[in-house]
Amino acid sequence: QVQLVESGGGLVQAGGSLRLSCAASGNIFRVNTMGWYRQAPGKQRELVAAITSTGSINYADSVKGRFTLSRDNAKNTVYLQMNSLRPEDTAVYYCKLSSWVSRDSWGQGTQVTVSS
Repeated sequence: QVQLVESGGGLVQAGGSLRLSCAASGNIFRVNTMGWYRQAPGKQRELVAAITSTGSINYADSVKGRFTLSRDNAKNTVYLQMNSLRPEDTAVYYCKLSSWVSRDSWGQGTQVTVSS
């Protein structure tokens, strides 16, 4: 049983920055992948970025060079630093934890709105 709690979403102007946090608690297997997905109105949910417990990161092409994903294994927390935000980044952002031991876990989502 894993619980994910996201924070840091909000309203920001184009070109601005936000930092999202996702804290995991519960029975967390050491070897895992944590990441962020997002879903805009009328669109499919898509991967934004994911990071393994050893620090290997995958970014969506649309966010490379603008977003930075990191994790603090001691705190079981991942951070998504979002810079140079664009209106098309507007979406609900969901944290996800995956491992071979447990079922995938999802956070409740946090709204990010970027105004033009």
